[in-house]
Amino acid sequence: MKILLAEDEKQLNHVLSVAMTSQGYQVDSAFNGQEAVDLASKNAYDLMIFDIMMPVKDGLTAVKEIRAKGDKTYIIMLTAKSEIDDKVKGLDDGADDYLTKPFSLKELLARLRSKERREDKFEVKNLKLGNVFLDVDTQELSSINSVRLSSKETELLAYLILNQDKELSTLEIFSHVWKNTDETVDVVWIYISYLREKLAAIGSNVEIFGDKGASFTVKIKE
Repeated sequence: MKILLAEDEKQLNHVLSVAMTSQGYQVDSAFNGQEAVDLASKNAYDLMIFDIMMPVKDGLTAVKEIRAKGDKTYIIMLTAKSEIDDKVKGLDDGADDYLTKPFSLKELLARLRSKERREDKFEVKNLKLGNVFLDVDTQELSSINSVRLSSKETELLAYLILNQDKELSTLEIFSHVWKNTDETVDVVWIYISYLREKLAAIGSNVEIFGDKGASFTVKIKE
């Protein structure tokens, strides 16, 4: 699981990063809200952790800006305040959960494990990009025409759409879509090719850019 940690207190940022890395998570650290927004716009994350009180741009503003761009990544807010108003505002601005400082590392890691267990249950049921609609439940891809996708095609395209305009490496895609399988990374190119054919067949204005073994990006054709 790839995590963005936005926490301006350097010592706490280091402690949390080390703890999460030791559990096998990949962690990118940001020390102010703007840096976090910039990282979120370029990279695909499975979870983001934002402190509320940060310089340059506070956590609530950063989260609101990220959500305005259509990013649906799961977000946990950290706050040193216990007032209910701060928690409510965080949730209203787009956070999914919160932890009040001081909190234990055990509690944070338990929440990360809980999120991992729920990853297989796809929470977003309908996705739209350009003139393309993807119904995750029925695995139907539609535009001018429609076509039925396989479960892996659906999972791959959903991952690409949720991270539109971001460069996703072959390994990143493989690790996210084909985790716990006996497949090799070559399967990514095979399924990218399948999706390209089906996107063209339904007359979509969405295209997957990238070459075999490199990075891939889904964009609306100009």
